[in-house]
Amino acid sequence: MNINSIVDISNNKTESEHYHLDDKKLISGNPAQTVDNHFSSPCEQFHCGVWESEKGSWKINYTESEYCEILAGISVITDENGNTMTVKEGSRFVIPAGFSGTWEVLDSCKKIYVMFEATP
Repeated sequence: MNINSIVDISNNKTESEHYHLDDKKLISGNPAQTVDNHFSSPCEQFHCGVWESEKGSWKINYTESEYCEILAGISVITDENGNTMTVKEGSRFVIPAGFSGTWEVLDSCKKIYVMFEATP
């Protein structure tokens, strides 16, 4: 392996995936979302890229652990007990596998994600 195997996310061009959430997850709004996945490991357990979403709220259930760095916007993450965490530009955090609750985008959000999903 050489220097060309390094993926520079800031300069890497990838095909964007545009989508709307499944109605079963949706709580409010109909947020358009975009994912630019810049890297997936050969075993398909490790992924990283850039995610964007418009305003809206939906249910979340993490089977993977995910590091997030918010680049723009404001979101509120709520756990199953009603505890909340507001994240905004500059926020850096990890959502562990097994976390369930809701994600609400208050102001169009953009984040870098790095996720790992352990094999069962």
